[in-house]
Amino acid sequence: MKILLPLAALAATLTAGPGFAQPAGSAPQVVHYADLDLSSAAGRREFDRRIGIAVREACGTPSDADLHGRNLVQHCRVETRRAITAQRSAALAAGAPGNSYASGQ
Repeated sequence: MKILLPLAALAATLTAGPGFAQPAGSAPQVVHYADLDLSSAAGRREFDRRIGIAVREACGTPSDADLHGRNLVQHCRVETRRAITAQRSAALAAGAPGNSYASGQ
């Protein structure tokens, strides 16, 4: 089973500060991609969509009235995406069934 699990530790670290909508220690975010053909443009788009959802869930959503919280969430999203870039690239390059990538294991 192919999974990408880099968001758990990073999200817990980045959401530990005050102002985040989601508390620290939230559930790890897992991105499954075994069902995707990462050699196709459609498969890569769907993979990126799933990563985006996981990043948003990991970093939370602040109140519209909380400018500081919005800035912190934006920073979390940028840093989380930066942190998973290498794993995303490896997953796209691998393309072979049976590969998995995880953090903290």
